[in-house]
Amino acid sequence: MNPTDVKLPDYRTQVPAVAARFQKLKQRPVVLEVERLGRQFAASDGGVITALKDINFQVHRREFLTVIGPSGCGKSTLIRLVAGLDHPTSGRMLLDGQEVRGPGPDRGMVFQGYTLFPWLTVTENIMFGLKLRGHSESKARREALQWVDLVGLTRCKDQYPVQLSGGMKQRAAIARALANGPRILLMDEPFGALDAQTRAQMQAHLMEIWRNVDVTILFITHDLDEAILLADRILVLKPHPGEVQELIEVPVSRPREVGRFHCPEFLATRQHLDDLIHPPVSVEADPLPIVRLTAVGDDVE
Repeated sequence: MNPTDVKLPDYRTQVPAVAARFQKLKQRPVVLEVERLGRQFAASDGGVITALKDINFQVHRREFLTVIGPSGCGKSTLIRLVAGLDHPTSGRMLLDGQEVRGPGPDRGMVFQGYTLFPWLTVTENIMFGLKLRGHSESKARREALQWVDLVGLTRCKDQYPVQLSGGMKQRAAIARALANGPRILLMDEPFGALDAQTRAQMQAHLMEIWRNVDVTILFITHDLDEAILLADRILVLKPHPGEVQELIEVPVSRPREVGRFHCPEFLATRQHLDDLIHPPVSVEADPLPIVRLTAVGDDVE
């Protein structure tokens, strides 16, 4: 049967095991609390541009929360605010009850671009933050090698970033961020620059790491399938300005794999997200000008 022929249930339909998992999730301590968060920027005409408006949500311990929304809705602005790399215009963020006022070791950050130091090996990159925290050379190396093993880079531990593939670089970046023991790992479209096959591998690696490490993950993505595959819940933002449109509990049971892309719960959630992100428009698009760049008579069907 073609997946598109499946009669989709309501996306909220959950098997009992999934409903029980969310009950347990809600009983865990709140790690991150975002209250009435807003961010405005000065416009060139003297006005203001509102990137985020009245954002409210909570993230529980060991939860995997993905954030999606149309281009320009403020996803990256949100994660930069949580990281302490930017400051809100209004509202506040509480991490373990303490207000976020700047960067700190309680938050690890993984960007889409490869941010490894090119002059350091994989192991030395992971050691960098540990040494800043006061670890001795030998202790930092021991701990770094444990993280190298966890992310499956043992054979590459003495290689430099230029010698690594894109997926390997991101695994090393994840290990470096986790080595400092953050309460929450912030990931801004970390797999966006990878090819489809490597991206699928990295998604599997990340889920395996998350299962084995006591860390909460806030993950920005524009890929709806990726959001459903990874998340416990999905925060959907509206565009211009970014506001919370919906907070969705993903009804797909774990463990998840690519084969789950075609189960009814996945497809129903995917359709619902697509309706939110890409609502039907009534205004017709302007017709494109037709410019003939081939010889007359060279038509194609």
